[in-house]
Amino acid sequence: EPYDMHDRTCAHRWLPYNTRVRVTNLANNRSVVVRVNDRGPFKHTRLIDVSKGAAKELDMIRSGTARVVIEVVDDEE
Repeated sequence: EPYDMHDRTCAHRWLPYNTRVRVTNLANNRSVVVRVNDRGPFKHTRLIDVSKGAAKELDMIRSGTARVVIEVVDDEE
């Protein structure tokens, strides 16, 4: 699918495509639910790459990276 930087999507190395994941920024406790639609990140010290729209909601645009916790969420949430 075409990449939309404003959408709430992410790249993860092994989670199945279309898995919904709650990402929480540990510095400010902000969370966003994103959908896996790509593979990566390829820098092994990183857990997940989020779209610009998700990064904005997590308030991590300026820093570019953040310590996060991820949790797979059910489709009903």
